[in-house]
Amino acid sequence: MDLLLWRHAEAVDGTPDHTRELTKRGERQARNVAAWIEERRPKRLRVLVSPTARTRQTASAFTDDFEIVPSLGPEGSVAELLAATGWPDADRPCVVVGHQPALGRLAALLLAGEEADWTIKKGALWWFTTRTRNGETQHVLRAVVPPDLV
Repeated sequence: MDLLLWRHAEAVDGTPDHTRELTKRGERQARNVAAWIEERRPKRLRVLVSPTARTRQTASAFTDDFEIVPSLGPEGSVAELLAATGWPDADRPCVVVGHQPALGRLAALLLAGEEADWTIKKGALWWFTTRTRNGETQHVLRAVVPPDLV
């Protein structure tokens, strides 16, 4: 299974948190990373999005065919991310457009074996895959794409 963790692009400051929209820079970040994903898009890619305005706008730079999942909001946990995506056993690849700290904690869990407060930069994408080698399941980091380098 492929799992793409995409942190929402840069958003304006303010409250209420759920209605914060992308800045002009954030819109560019989202378009650039979306184009990068499109060139490498796995077949049958499922797109899951937090209900916030900034995550929906980030995802919309890539597709309008996404599912809004309330448990992926800013207060979401690693367990909720795993449950929503079905990692590592789902039959479809998945991109999650979400928030810190849950995305960074999930990245730490997949790479280091335990949750830790890792940061995924705004607008960045981390792409993981799972595979079996010699009877052992492995989680592999395929790519890290910061928005300012695409």
